[in-house]
Amino acid sequence: MSDSAPATTRRRENTRTRLMDAAAEMFAEIGIEAASVEAICERAGFTRGAFYSNFASKEELFLALCARSAEVTVAMVRERVTSIEDRGLDATGEVLQLVQEVLEVAGDDRLDVLLGAEIRVQALRSPEFAEAYLALNRALSVSVTQLVRDIAHARGLSLRVPVEMATELLLSAWVTTAEKALMTRQNATDTRAALGERLEQLVRLILE
Repeated sequence: MSDSAPATTRRRENTRTRLMDAAAEMFAEIGIEAASVEAICERAGFTRGAFYSNFASKEELFLALCARSAEVTVAMVRERVTSIEDRGLDATGEVLQLVQEVLEVAGDDRLDVLLGAEIRVQALRSPEFAEAYLALNRALSVSVTQLVRDIAHARGLSLRVPVEMATELLLSAWVTTAEKALMTRQNATDTRAALGERLEQLVRLILE
């Protein structure tokens, strides 16, 4: 009994992960409305029974994806922030380079950018989705705000706007640049260059 329980848990987790991965691809490609439960199951290689054993609805799965996206993105940002802090903020390149290093962690993945756009669209339509999206945004903002605050303190810099507003401006620039890069079919190198240019403009406006 004790041996079978962990195995059952692992199988269930594997099933959930495969269903979520398949759904993430489909939601990013065609949107939540057009992605049917049947199509998600077919892509994941499971039956409808397996789907409904793990999720009550397509909407519940979408909310689970929102939560997973938040956890992964925030973990990546925090890991990058910690790495930069360990190297020593007062001896690590320019302010722009530091911020760009952090914001680039989720910028090269086409699927993530598309899924993020779909989450925002659904958040505009549904209070439930809006709550999930705003929670993701708050968690990401906390990490980036801490980085901006640490950089400003370590270098003795003053900001023209509150640090939270500076973070909001930087994150908005990242989202806009990443989505425009997809629309114009930019490659990763050009995308990073465009992001660097946009961030440089903002940093000059934010710093006194």
